[in-house]
Amino acid sequence: MTDLTIPNDLWDDDSEGSIASWFFSDGDDVSKGDLVAEIMNEKVTNELLAPASGVLKILVAAEQPVSKGQVIAQIAG
Repeated sequence: MTDLTIPNDLWDDDSEGSIASWFFSDGDDVSKGDLVAEIMNEKVTNELLAPASGVLKILVAAEQPVSKGQVIAQIAG
């Protein structure tokens, strides 16, 4: 099981961001390097890539607030 985490260096301050969109649904197969989500912070969109291949389990729904270092999904290979 691999965690999909908001990187601690994705933005500079300690503000919250939000998941702008998921490009896969819960239970979908993803491949390492796939663009799985866009994270929005201060009107800047950042891409989040799959760190591993496997089945995506989404833990945080789109448009929900997220913090740096937060696990937002897991990938079971």
